Amino acid sequence: MKLIQGIHKFRSEVYPKERQLYVMLSGGQSPETLIITCSDSRIDPTRITSSYPGELFLIRNAGNLVPPYGTAAGSGELATIEYAVSVLNVKNIVVCGHSDCGAVSAMLHPEKLKDLPSVSAWLAHMERTRRVIHDNYSHLGPEQLLEIAIQENILVQLEHVMMHPAVSSRMLRGDLKLYGWYFEIHSAKVYGYDVTEGQFGEIETTTGELPMTRHRWLDGMTNEEKKAQKANSAPPAPGH
Repeated sequence: MKLIQGIHKFRSEVYPKERQLYVMLSGGQSPETLIITCSDSRIDPTRITSSYPGELFLIRNAGNLVPPYGTAAGSGELATIEYAVSVLNVKNIVVCGHSDCGAVSAMLHPEKLKDLPSVSAWLAHMERTRRVIHDNYSHLGPEQLLEIAIQENILVQLEHVMMHPAVSSRMLRGDLKLYGWYFEIHSAKVYGYDVTEGQFGEIETTTGELPMTRHRWLDGMTNEEKKAQKANSAPPAPGH
């Protein structure tokens, strides 16, 4: 089994170099960031952020979903968010989706779920995403539609995160920041949602931060509507 070989390699080659790190971690954890991402095996939050053990608190599930607060008693996701925010006092929460997401694809094609009742029930937490896509983007082709749906789902799940009382309270105090990220697998680029632009931009050019007073859902606009509003409000070119 390849994993067993990996354990032996870790113990013989990696651990001796990082022994002090693990000794320190044995005394407790103090991660600065909670990352909510997909279970997809191609996504490795620690690797793409160049982080070490103890720096990231993780939630992973199909579709990087967060049940809306109050709708899922005993939700592991909501309990983990509460613990991260109220006990570990993380400073950042990131919802990270990715290209070629099978969960979002299944949401767009529910016929794929006829023999997967548990998956179908879980994807009910994507209903708001489905409605946004149906009402605003149904004219797009399959590839573009999937990409837009994945990105809109990131924003919808951030809305669900904000519903948690512990999160909204900390954000009002200004000591908790939210980020929406999109990981493009083939290029390994990470894109952050820019509220001002109303779209995802490469992390090198945007922080991807969502300030409390500038969430796109407060004005009820989709990304396309935000872009159109910005274009319409742009000052006329000189000479016009």
